[in-house]
Amino acid sequence: MEIVQVFKVLSDETRFKLINLLLTHDLCVGALAHHLGISEAAVSQHLKQLREVGLVKGEKRGYWTHYTVERNKLSELAEFVKELTSLLPCPEGVCIKKLNKKNDCHKEGVKMCDCKCQYPEKLIGKPEECTLEQIKECHGDTKEHPCEDEKEQPRMCKTE
Repeated sequence: MEIVQVFKVLSDETRFKLINLLLTHDLCVGALAHHLGISEAAVSQHLKQLREVGLVKGEKRGYWTHYTVERNKLSELAEFVKELTSLLPCPEGVCIKKLNKKNDCHKEGVKMCDCKCQYPEKLIGKPEECTLEQIKECHGDTKEHPCEDEKEQPRMCKTE
């Protein structure tokens, strides 16, 4: 299950309501449309997306298909979110230039940041507007401003 895709599908209010309804009732498209006050075609489209990410399944009962939630998939999603809450912050802080790289900062001897931007929370705008004191406070050095990068939006040291 692609976790980001599942979150995208669940981010739609109607699909979220469908999941809530289907957690307590096995319903067909017509019943779902009636409960939500939308067309059967709209319900079918929403169910298609929920099926594609594995959150619901349909079971043929006579002429109609009744839908149910794949509770094990929902549980996997809940477990993933629960695991996110147990992640510990990196003791070295976060490096703006390395945010997109996968670093395990909790391994012994691994330093998260080697570009001197140990305090990105102090940067908000253009580096050229920082005073020497602010640069020194942020980076411990006044020779250059290490957070200036043409690819990134320029940042400025906060004045507090």
